[in-house]
Amino acid sequence: MRSGHGMAPAAALVVVVCASLAAAAAAQSYNAIFNFGDSITDTGNLCTNGKPSSITFTQPPYGETYFGTPTCRCCDGRVIVDFLSSKFGLPFLPPSKSTSADFKKGANMAITGATAMDAPFFRSLGLSDKIWNNGPISYQLQWFQQITSSVCGNDCKSYLANSLFVFGEFGGNDYNAMLFGNYNTDQASTYTPQIVSTIANGVEKLVAMGATDIVVPGVLPIGCFPIYLTLYGTSNSGDYDGLGCLKKFNDLSTNHNNQLKSQIASLQSKYASARIMYADFFGGVYDMVKNPGSYGFSTAFQTCCGSGGGKFNYQNSARCGMSGAYACSNPAAHLSWDGIHLTEAAYKQITDGWLNGAHCSPAILHS
Repeated sequence: MRSGHGMAPAAALVVVVCASLAAAAAAQSYNAIFNFGDSITDTGNLCTNGKPSSITFTQPPYGETYFGTPTCRCCDGRVIVDFLSSKFGLPFLPPSKSTSADFKKGANMAITGATAMDAPFFRSLGLSDKIWNNGPISYQLQWFQQITSSVCGNDCKSYLANSLFVFGEFGGNDYNAMLFGNYNTDQASTYTPQIVSTIANGVEKLVAMGATDIVVPGVLPIGCFPIYLTLYGTSNSGDYDGLGCLKKFNDLSTNHNNQLKSQIASLQSKYASARIMYADFFGGVYDMVKNPGSYGFSTAFQTCCGSGGGKFNYQNSARCGMSGAYACSNPAAHLSWDGIHLTEAAYKQITDGWLNGAHCSPAILHS
C-alpha cells in the first residue's frame, strides 16, 4: 500500500535515514585523520626506504584495482583509512615515516607487522623470531609525537580535538606470533588482559594530547580467514561453526573484543568529553561471511589472489605477490584478497558500517 505522497512508509523511512546521514556527513568535518595500526591500514610506512622485492605486497598484483600498481598497501586497492579520508574530503594519509610529506591533513603511523606489545614481551615468551617488524603501539605514539610540531605547532590541543583518530586494530599480530609459535588459543588468551590494557593505555595517551574523536577497532574473526583455515584445518566437524569458521580461533578474537569493549566503556566514563568509539571489526566481517551475497561477494572463503592451490586458494609457499600467484578476474566479488587481508570492496563495506553505526558504537557520523 502506498501513502498519500506516493511512497511506502518503509521507503520513506529509508529516505529520511539516508538524508540524516548525508546531513551529518556534510556538517561534520575534521582538520585531519591520524591512523595507528598494522598491515590492515598501512599506507606505506614499511616502504619509505624503497620497496624491497622480498616483501610480497610490494609486487603485482597488489594495488591493481585502484592505484594500478603496488603502493605498499596489503590490498588490491584502497584500505579503510583511504575511504575515511575521502568521506571527509581529506587526502590519502601519508606514511608518518615519510621525510617529505605534509602532515597537516593527517598522517598514518600504521606499519605492517605492528603489535600492541613491545619486543621484550615477545622475548619473554620465546617468540622474538615471530616478530619481524618493530612498530608497536609505543613506537607509533612516539612517531606521532615527532610530527605534531609540524602539524599544529603550539596549539595542538584544539587542532587534535577537531581531528579523527583511528587506533588499531591492534592485537592481531600479537596473537599471530603466539599461534604461529605453537601456543594454543587457550594459552594465547591468558595474555589478552595485557594486550587490551596496552591498547587502552594508548588511547588514554591520545586523549591526554587532545584527541576527542577516537575509533578503536577490535580484532577480526581469524577463524574465518583462509590462512587459518588452511594451516589449522581439521577433519573434525566439531571444530567448525555453522558457517565453516574455526571456532576456537574466533573465540580468541571474541574474548579479546569483549575485554576491549569493557575497557572502552570505562574510558568513555572517565573522559566524558571524548567520543571513544568501538569499531566492531569482527561483527562486520562475520556478517559478510554469513551473507556474502548481500555485499556483492560470490565467495566468503576463496582467496582472490593465490596460486590456485588448496581448498581456499592459499598456500604459504605461493602467496599473492610470489611467483606463480595471480589475481582473480573480479576482486570485488571476493571478501579475501590474499588469504590474510581483505579486498578493497570489503574495506569499503566495513568503512560504511563504521560511519553509519552498523558496526561502530557510537557511529563515526553524528549530527
